[in-house]
Amino acid sequence: MNFFVSILLGIIQGIAEWLPISSKTQELIASHYLLGLDVSIAYTFGLFMEMGSIGSALIYFRHDVKKVFNDKFLLKFLIVVTVFTGIVGVPLYIISDKLLQNAYNPSIPMIFLGIALIADGIYIRYSRTRTREFKNLSTKEMILIGIAQGIAALPGVSRSGMTVSTMLILGINPEDAFHYSYLAYIPAAIGAVGTTLLFTRHHVTYVISLIGVDGIVLAVISALLTGLVVISFLLRIAKTKKVYLIDFMLGGIAILVSVLGLILS
Repeated sequence: MNFFVSILLGIIQGIAEWLPISSKTQELIASHYLLGLDVSIAYTFGLFMEMGSIGSALIYFRHDVKKVFNDKFLLKFLIVVTVFTGIVGVPLYIISDKLLQNAYNPSIPMIFLGIALIADGIYIRYSRTRTREFKNLSTKEMILIGIAQGIAALPGVSRSGMTVSTMLILGINPEDAFHYSYLAYIPAAIGAVGTTLLFTRHHVTYVISLIGVDGIVLAVISALLTGLVVISFLLRIAKTKKVYLIDFMLGGIAILVSVLGLILS
């Protein structure tokens, strides 16, 4: 196994997971070309690689994780969001696995997500002067965030892009939107990895046989370490008054990556 390829796949996951450019899609494209994987197998591998990002989130948000059972509101938020993520996301994963066998191009929905992010940035910059705190979320709004996160099971749709955008549109202050979107990722990602093992274990087994257990471990560690750096960087920006620049920048990146994906396909 080429360890450089494993490290590269891990870095791609570690960066893309926390940006609204759909990490599973970037892993899909990278593993398709670097490992020669079939598109549907590469899609499963992209979700399976979230193990590294789970590690990043658990380490970075370890204090939130420790206090979750002592914070009833936070516990409710995570339960409601996770339940509706699963209700929406699991069926979409199964459908997507079939669609990818019929040349579904994941770059297309990512273009629309990029446009939505730029629109978010314009809205934040020119329309809203006041924001709400995270703890003002209603149950209905939590359900909406869970549905948005579940839709991100579709290839080309970014989980972080969907949840952060939804929370910003609901008026949540940017720092909380990023922070709690990333925290909500932990149970959702654990569920995503479990879903790949439950419904497409043969795909996971094939990839492991191809690159080896050592290759998987190296990729996961690379994703974990890279993710820690990216999370820290984005949350620092989210604290500034120019957070709308994040939406402009990330929306542009999403559109650029989408166009490149369409060209390469």
